[in-house]
Amino acid sequence: MRPERVVAGFDSATSMLKELSSYLSGARVPRPGEGPGAAASALAGAAKVANGLPRPVKERVYAASGWAEAVQRHQVSDIRSDRLAEWVAGHYPRQQSDVAFIGSSNGALTHLAAALRAPWLPQTLLLPVRRHGVPPEDASEDLRRMRSTGEELLRANPDWALHHMHDPNQDRLMVAGMCYFRTKWLRLPAAYERHLRGVLRPGGTLVVSDCAMTWPTTRVGERYTFQHGGFGGATTDELQHGSDRVREFLRAYGSDYTKFVAPEPDDESPEAEWGFEPRLLEDLQDLADRQGWNLVRLRYDEPETLSAPVADIHRDWYRDRGLPTERLLVESFMLVETYEALRTGSVPFWTVFNKEPSLRALEKYLDARDPFDEIRMALFSHGVESVGLAGADRWAEVLERARKFGTFLGTDPEVFPRDFAVLFRFGWELAQVRGKQPLPSPLRWEEAAPELAAAEGIELS
Repeated sequence: MRPERVVAGFDSATSMLKELSSYLSGARVPRPGEGPGAAASALAGAAKVANGLPRPVKERVYAASGWAEAVQRHQVSDIRSDRLAEWVAGHYPRQQSDVAFIGSSNGALTHLAAALRAPWLPQTLLLPVRRHGVPPEDASEDLRRMRSTGEELLRANPDWALHHMHDPNQDRLMVAGMCYFRTKWLRLPAAYERHLRGVLRPGGTLVVSDCAMTWPTTRVGERYTFQHGGFGGATTDELQHGSDRVREFLRAYGSDYTKFVAPEPDDESPEAEWGFEPRLLEDLQDLADRQGWNLVRLRYDEPETLSAPVADIHRDWYRDRGLPTERLLVESFMLVETYEALRTGSVPFWTVFNKEPSLRALEKYLDARDPFDEIRMALFSHGVESVGLAGADRWAEVLERARKFGTFLGTDPEVFPRDFAVLFRFGWELAQVRGKQPLPSPLRWEEAAPELAAAEGIELS
């Protein structure tokens, strides 16, 4: 199967891969609905119209857009990991670099790699597969229905581990019509090795993006784990045993369930979307030894651990190059803009999602830093009043901390978290910000590494 038909376009890894590779290629990646052609214009226009539709209709449109990207079950046996690796590596230009990244996806890391003009190769990809008849609340039924399909995928791809994920909270709309197969490479694919050997200079540094986050899982097979829920607003205890918040959430959606249903966890595994599977390290060390590279393990506690130090690195980088440092850009999930952040002189602070933990991480960062004159913020909309969602009014309080100017960017707070047009407006509105700056000379790893090593929750080894 064609890789672009297999891999989800609405996932963190895919969106960050496309964003970084387009920046390194010298061209900004078009957002959905952007660019020439009647189809792109129609898609952008449809999203704007969708914002005014009744809630049930909007939710169906959102779910259908994701379902259209999912493959059919009978096609899973045709998926090949080596072709997907070639597709990933093929995004990047063959330009030399002193540093390269591989491993966990992360929005802050995407900005760091852009500043260093370094490629990043993801360990994890999302392969959505269509299926019907599974209530979003019933993860056990998802596993029962799709287990044989997951095993079929693994038989065809012995270099993958499968993290079958079902999040009934944040992904409620999507998992009604598809299952999430997240695959992690256990061995370094040949296409990745060829690309690294072609772009990383002798004596260069290969950095492993190693998110140490784990999650309670159910062991299905040697390379097959099942994960109920995902990193965000609901706790693992709420996902497994329920809570008042869960009951209220289910009642609001007219569900007959009073709690989520899931298989009993019996293991801890790398978190499906963000976590790093360490079995890949052996191949990376072997390659680094053969090529004379320095292998650095950038290990961090959870996805947002990198956000504050990477923002600080950008602020210092701008200052050292004689550029202004008083604009803050708050991004959310797959809403990441490397080129426009640099052109507008914006310090990027990436939040993993629109939930309460992300809001607290942003507030903690601002509490400990000199204030910014301007704060611009984009909120990713996932279409659900999910457990742990931080409302737009609470995010707006952060904007009031700007000394001169604070505003949402591409985001309509009145329709959040169903503001699906943000996918089209975010990049365009950021590009309209006045006061463009020249792109700073590239950052060097030797400048960034000490700040990373000194940050809380990060270990460089």
